[in-house]
Amino acid sequence: MALIVFSCNGQRAAQSGSKDRFKSIFDGKTLSGWEGDATYWRVENGSIVGELTEDTPLKANTFLIWEGGQPADFELKGEFRISERGNSGIQYRSDRVADVPFALRGYQADIDGRNAYTGQNYEERKRTTLAYRGQKTKINPQPGGGNPRDYVERNAWKGLEVIEELGDRDALKEKIKAEDWNTFHLVIKGNRLQHYINGVLMSDVTDEDPANRADSGYLGIQVHVGPPMKVELKNLYLKEL
Repeated sequence: MALIVFSCNGQRAAQSGSKDRFKSIFDGKTLSGWEGDATYWRVENGSIVGELTEDTPLKANTFLIWEGGQPADFELKGEFRISERGNSGIQYRSDRVADVPFALRGYQADIDGRNAYTGQNYEERKRTTLAYRGQKTKINPQPGGGNPRDYVERNAWKGLEVIEELGDRDALKEKIKAEDWNTFHLVIKGNRLQHYINGVLMSDVTDEDPANRADSGYLGIQVHVGPPMKVELKNLYLKEL
């Protein structure tokens, strides 16, 4: 496995942004300030590119991980484009997995090329789906505790309680452009996690599970195990609250 570490101090990676305290976390030219496997990650035409090919299969999901800190409350904005068979996501408040290279565990703003899941909240390697697109949910704890994976059914947390419908899932899908550039905006504050695509609120989670929720952690971008795919991201701006 090819390994590359793109290191710099967090202040250099986070260049000044707009007057409302957003700062750039990607310089548009290099992967300085990010860490990942160079087999899958590069910069091209001003964008971060994650690509999986027939010649570079994966046995486990791999991530490009931001080295600039472990944000707690923040807003993150940017743009993404993904191929039809692509499966990716923006990871946040996540832990590193000790025994798997460049793996993260935690909350994810899901992205996929067919827009079946784009906008939902999925928790990688933990409680799985916390809100489908179009849902405002409250996440209740597992009764009696135990292994969180024992409280998952059909790839969703059994403590997922829908408290409001934000809109029809298929109608919201029409707000997302296939194989074209879309904007995303994550608003993460306390135990409330909101995912916007193209300015539209797609999912809204209030996490009332203190044993399993995370208050801070790593940011990252995913390339998922599966068929050949390509995901691109650009204009990444972070504001810590």
